[in-house]
Amino acid sequence: MAQPRQDPPQPGRNQADDTRSALLTADYRTHSYWLDGLPDAAALVDTLPAAADAVVVGSGYTGLNAALELARGGRRTVVLESQDPGAGCSTRNGGQISTSVKPTLAALAQRYGLERARAIRGEGATALEWIETLVEREQIDCDFRRAGRYHAAHTPKQFEQLARDAQRLAREEGIEAHPVPRSEQHTELGSDLYYGGVVFPRHASLHPAKYHRGLLRSVLAAGAQVIPYCEAQSISADGSGHTIATPKGSIRTREVLIATNGYTSRLTPWLRRRAIPIGSYVIATEPLPPKVVNRLFPTNRVTSDSRRVVYYYRASPDRTRVIFGGRVSADETDPNVSGPLLHAEMGRIFPELQDTRISHSWSGTVAYSFDELAHVGRYRGMHYAMCYCGSGVSMASYLGMRLGQQILGQAEGRTAFDGMAFPTRPLYTGSPWFLPAVVSWYRWLDQRECARAAR
Repeated sequence: MAQPRQDPPQPGRNQADDTRSALLTADYRTHSYWLDGLPDAAALVDTLPAAADAVVVGSGYTGLNAALELARGGRRTVVLESQDPGAGCSTRNGGQISTSVKPTLAALAQRYGLERARAIRGEGATALEWIETLVEREQIDCDFRRAGRYHAAHTPKQFEQLARDAQRLAREEGIEAHPVPRSEQHTELGSDLYYGGVVFPRHASLHPAKYHRGLLRSVLAAGAQVIPYCEAQSISADGSGHTIATPKGSIRTREVLIATNGYTSRLTPWLRRRAIPIGSYVIATEPLPPKVVNRLFPTNRVTSDSRRVVYYYRASPDRTRVIFGGRVSADETDPNVSGPLLHAEMGRIFPELQDTRISHSWSGTVAYSFDELAHVGRYRGMHYAMCYCGSGVSMASYLGMRLGQQILGQAEGRTAFDGMAFPTRPLYTGSPWFLPAVVSWYRWLDQRECARAAR
């Protein structure tokens, strides 16, 4: 394994600076590892047309999949992006793909009845199957793999719960899952920290930036325009459509689709009051010897754990590095701060990585809803899809596609999320002032449970 640098102390530097420096490679960067070596995107137009049939605000997975449906459906489609396409979480996530719906069947049945609960849960499974079809159809080279997920238990009690849940999922929903006891854990994960876990063999992974770049290529080939550095500054409506003001002029359109998710702004205050932006932080290690990666990830599955403040990690698609992500601070912070904190957590799970250096540290913003469900709908003539609650690779793509179909008037665009109330809370305006307290409380509960399990 590569050894840490032994840089001599420098005047004016304290021990914390030297410790941090020892964790970082000489070419350490605070941008997404997924962007390294990515081919340049196709040339984009810089001129805003005066009119379009549909304008999509946001060029992430939701926006591009909607634009692809609309453009291929014959609509003049324009995508507005405030930065480079994919500058948000679409090129910053962990590349893990699950069945996306967090509430259990029982919890959803209490809210909506069993029939609709099954339909909502089923959308998660459908989205997972659909994204594989999309990648194959569009010939997107993005390292898509059905390697599966290992969901690890942080206490013995959690393992028992996960094992029961696996049986229930197979019995009630047909979701393939099987428990792995702690005695067999090394067949799945090279760590002694956990107390066993559950394997979901149908879960998948991909290279998120390559996937986004492939979507962008397909959208442009379909005839849509994607305009970078063209932030939607205001939207006004009248009886015949909408006018959107941007730094590059105004555009008239019949249909508007808001696809901003964790980056929802004051442009749409009603949506901003319902989306909870949460930073997720990720690091990539320096290249590791193949034998180390093979020992840590023998099955090449992605991994998550059962803690409330969850960590997620995997080998990079070329199996040369570890990609490790999660929430390490109650408040939003800087990748230079989150990087060493994530490194410490990674070293706790994999002690042999304690001296491994970090080559990249970055962050992205996801969006949660107050009911932990994705939402799709229409408000004041504007369509929206957002709040994928940390599981957005497949669900954002899928709901973007469905929303495009809805705008085209296609019956297959219907989803189990249609017509669902989109809750907010009193006094909430889009800045989650309550989040630091919630994260601190959850982390304390996790630490207490782990301490008890270790006795």
